[in-house]
Parts: sequence; structure tokens; C-alpha cells
Amino acid sequence: MRSVRSVRSVSALALAFAALGLPGAPAVAAPTAPAARPAAAVAPAPATVSVTGAGSASSAPDMAVLTAGIEVTRPTAHKALMEQSAAAEVLLAAARAAGVDERDIRTENLSLSAVYRDRDGDPGQYEATGPRGEGELFVGHRATQMFSLVVRDIEKTGAVVRAVADAPGDASRIHAVAFDVQHPEELRARARSSAYEDARSRAAQYARLSGRGLGRLLSLEESDGGRPRPVPVPVSSFSKESVPVAPGRIRDEVSVTAVYELR
Repeated sequence: MRSVRSVRSVSALALAFAALGLPGAPAVAAPTAPAARPAAAVAPAPATVSVTGAGSASSAPDMAVLTAGIEVTRPTAHKALMEQSAAAEVLLAAARAAGVDERDIRTENLSLSAVYRDRDGDPGQYEATGPRGEGELFVGHRATQMFSLVVRDIEKTGAVVRAVADAPGDASRIHAVAFDVQHPEELRARARSSAYEDARSRAAQYARLSGRGLGRLLSLEESDGGRPRPVPVPVSSFSKESVPVAPGRIRDEVSVTAVYELR
């Protein structure tokens, strides 16, 4: 307590001397800021190289997807639906007999619509769902049902096409045949391996060109180039007598972006 009073006395005395302009005023030390600590050294970021690798893989298809169905136009909706249903049963029975498994048959769509044509003699017909004008002539109703048929034994594709085309008669419609692979994940895995090796090879080359060594992999990102969808073969490509099948090959593509450290 005595030291505090002493400091206060000295300070008061100094102020008094300064106010009177007298010499000998005791000096009062100003408080000093604490010394700044030296900044920690920041390690430099490692040198890196970023590359993009592309890979692909192809395989002969081992399955076919046939899009086929029935189309019937009759004066009444009831008659169109009844005849379409009967023809569809014939088509499906023929597909099963040709080797298509029940689990591989799927209805894609079922529709019923009114059909009109122009009164001016134009033979063209068109479908409509609402009331039409006086310049159009009602023809009847069109019932359509389309199926997706998976042929897992690709050698039977031609036989299935012939069966579904012949059995229902003129009501049958074959839109296209698309070829594919039953296990696309295997094709994708091969494409990934190819893309990774391509990226690593590119990075190693850049490391050599820069006089460095290739270090550890820092990041890897896949860009899904997407497997091209099977291209349907139009029905015009098939002869009803022989139904030739040329499936070609299925291709998958992958690209990756990799970042490597340079040593």
C-alpha cells in the first residue's frame, strides 16, 4: 500500500512541477507494449501436377432388347381394344415360344385414341383426344400396346423378331432392336482402370520433363462420360425372311482428373 501511495505522490508532484513550468520535474515512464512474437514459418506448398486421363472399354453385346407391339384401328373403341388385346396375347405367346423369358417382358405403353382424317380427300390419318372441327371426318379408334422384350441369348434375336412379326399378322409393329451387355458394371470397371493408368502415365511424363519425381496421389475425381446408350437398329434393317443380326460392339468411356505431388 505504501508503494502505491509513493507512485501516486510522485505522479502528483510531477504534474504540479509541469503546471508551474519548474525544472526538475520527475520523469514518469510510459507503459511499454509487450514485444511481438516472431511469426511461425509457413511451410511452402508442395509442387503438384494435375492431369486428366481418359479410358474406354468395349465388348461384344450378349443381349438384345426388342421393342414391338400391336396397333389396331376399328370403328369403335371397344372393338379396337378387344382385337388389340387378342393380338397382343398371340404376340406374347410367340415371344415366349421363341425363347423370351416371362420376366423379360414388360409393357411400355397402352393407348386408345380417336382417329380422324380431313374431309378434303387427304388419305392421311391422325390421332386426337379432343373434339374436332367440321372439316374433319371421324375414322374410328386406334388401340396400341407396346412391349419391351429382352432376348438374353443373342443368337435367338432373329428368331424372336420373326416370331413377333409373323404371329399377330398385320397388327404387329416392330420399332427397333437395341443390343447391350447384361453386366455393364464389368465394362465400366475396365474403363476406369484404363483411365487411371492413362492419368498416371501422363503425370509421370510431366514429372520427368520437369526433372522431378512423381510423388503420392493427392486427389482423384471421376467424370462420368456416360456409357453411350445402345443404338436401336431400325426395323427397316431387317429382312422378314432372314432377319440378319449385326450387333457390333458396346463401348463405355470414363475420364478422371488426378493430382500428384512432385518430389
